[in-house]
Amino acid sequence: MAITLRQFQIFIAVAETKQVTRASKKLFLTQSAVSMALAELENQLGGPLFDRHGRSLLLNDRGRYLLPMAKKITYQVHNIEALLSEKKEVIAGSLEVIASSTIGNYVLPYPIALFMRMHPEAHINMMVANTKQAERLVAQGVMDLGFVEGGITDEAVRMTPWFEDELRIIISASHPLAEQDLFSLPDDLVKTAWVLREDGSGTAEIFKNKLGEHAALLNVVTRIGHTEAIKKAVEAGVGAACLSELTICREEEYGWLKGLSIKDINMRRQLSVIQHKDKTTTRLMGEFLQFCIMMAKYGLGRECLSSPKKLGELLNTPHPSPLGRDNKT
Repeated sequence: MAITLRQFQIFIAVAETKQVTRASKKLFLTQSAVSMALAELENQLGGPLFDRHGRSLLLNDRGRYLLPMAKKITYQVHNIEALLSEKKEVIAGSLEVIASSTIGNYVLPYPIALFMRMHPEAHINMMVANTKQAERLVAQGVMDLGFVEGGITDEAVRMTPWFEDELRIIISASHPLAEQDLFSLPDDLVKTAWVLREDGSGTAEIFKNKLGEHAALLNVVTRIGHTEAIKKAVEAGVGAACLSELTICREEEYGWLKGLSIKDINMRRQLSVIQHKDKTTTRLMGEFLQFCIMMAKYGLGRECLSSPKKLGELLNTPHPSPLGRDNKT
């Protein structure tokens, strides 16, 4: 009997989850169906592909040799199905997207909603995770696209720069420093108490690294593990904080918070799009990518992506399409 695509999918799932139970849940199959398919595959290939360690299944040398080839075959079949089943006259389909915290919570929801309004037959599902999780799921082919704040290391993943984000000092509208446009070091550092992210936070780590020796002057009165809670604490007058400018667009529009750039210190960081190198770019994927690029390129500042009001203004303003076409849909 010939090896089937389903057997490869089951083999890949078991290799990634290291358990038949987890693989069956991931594939929505019974454990017995997964076990039978795996046993049949091993029989067809003339030997075991896993070493059994208690309840765990770990790839042996034969399994490690097979895994990249099995993944490549499943990618190729998926690409063929995606390309040949597309309706050329409409943008339709389902796209799986993963985004790191700031992008997933404050940037992508509005562009995704607008894109789906423009293309009713397109469906975009988004998961929010950290950059490393996004990289892993894109490399595994579980996610079609990833939008991340950090760097990547997996050679199977291609990274494309999107736009730059800036970390800013966040204060309440009534804070004594609110009359200023810039935050100066080290003088302003000691004029306020500080609300910081928890230890291990990427934002907090970047902030302290940028401060250098001045970080010792921080009067940290509380640490909070969620951006929204930090904003509420700052708004209530607890102190200042350092957050992405993308997280405070709504609060700045209404005058609840103010963001200050730090004088003479570059607080920018690169946001990027990642995708598997072997994944074919379908029409839906390509159109959504170009839509996001257009938002960043012709936006009313980087913050327009996280502001429904400014994003609406952008869409009502004529701009040349990055594809060389009129941007009207």
